[in-house]
Amino acid sequence: MASPFEKRRAALEKEYHALITRKNVRNEPGNGIFHRYRHPVVTREHTPLFWRYDYNPATNPRFMERIGVNATFNAGAMEFDGKIILMLRVEGADRKSFFAVAESPNGVDNFRFWDKPVVMPETDDPDVNVYDIRLTRHEDGWIYGVFCTERKDPNAEKGDLSSAVAQAGIARTRDLVHWERLDDLKTPSPQQRNAVLHPEFVDGKYLFYTRPQDGFIDAGSGGGIGWGLADDIAHAVIQEERIVDDRAYHTIKEQKNGLGPAPVKTDAGWLQLAHGVRSCAAGLRYTLYLFMTDLEKPWVQIRRPGGAFMVPEGDERVGDVSNVLFSNGWVARENGEVFIYYASSDTRMHVATSTIDQLVDYVTHTPPDPLRSAACVARRIGLIEKNLELSS
Repeated sequence: MASPFEKRRAALEKEYHALITRKNVRNEPGNGIFHRYRHPVVTREHTPLFWRYDYNPATNPRFMERIGVNATFNAGAMEFDGKIILMLRVEGADRKSFFAVAESPNGVDNFRFWDKPVVMPETDDPDVNVYDIRLTRHEDGWIYGVFCTERKDPNAEKGDLSSAVAQAGIARTRDLVHWERLDDLKTPSPQQRNAVLHPEFVDGKYLFYTRPQDGFIDAGSGGGIGWGLADDIAHAVIQEERIVDDRAYHTIKEQKNGLGPAPVKTDAGWLQLAHGVRSCAAGLRYTLYLFMTDLEKPWVQIRRPGGAFMVPEGDERVGDVSNVLFSNGWVARENGEVFIYYASSDTRMHVATSTIDQLVDYVTHTPPDPLRSAACVARRIGLIEKNLELSS
């Protein structure tokens, strides 16, 4: 007769195999801009059982979970060795986050984690937490990861266990396994979240998109998404930050905004995916939006579609931090396909698919936000009247 250990292990392994081999289905008809998919692509249940369970019956006779996983979200993404790679933020039951790589042959299902999480080297000032990595394949030949490194605020009052300092950590690799940790990014801002490395040199320098921030949570006087140049990537210092995309009153980004993944280069300009945050009765609402910057001057906006590109829907609205969509990874393939990876409510990862042509069409022909209700109504009536005339 099988032992409790053997029964539970067999049942869990069967369930796990069914999950990671489940075919994902595209939701139809979509909105013409992108398609969502029925299932999340990576959840905490996708993490290998041998990460969570002690496989020794002598020390775990009931096959209990020993080191739990709470969530898998906010993944950097890239195409690597013919596979689609997600470098996920995995949050343990102890609240500490770490990076781990999952790969898929097609980008929409069958994501499987590599055997071991990423070992990210520390600086002389050890990180308490690391998360939300952006992957950039730079023209200098390296793959860079720029991520948030969080440490306890040394100036916090005694008993204050929530105050923290966030900065942008930088590491580089050639194989996504062996990482070289570089100095944290230094900028004029007190704190940095959502920093992203541009994939090309600008005047021989490294361009970073930043998010100047006064505090750990609140942007304060930070004006939006910024940019700056660094001479040396190993000791990256930005002397001056300028705003690429500012915040605005009564918009989807009035509270704060930040760039998502590294931009995608198109013939029309650089496609930029970002998140915008506004306050509402339920707290903070995170949505995604797009804009485009100039090919030669990627800090200059040339297209600014109004409103949200993607918002939380259905089950996406429920999770550890509800009413949140966040993206720091997308993949543009040579055939024009684009895989947009986004997390919902700080809990799980999803994919939406589109094409370069569709996204360029969207940013080119979606009008900007006129910023006033009366102007929004006038513009919508203009569209209605045009369509009624065409339909008559």
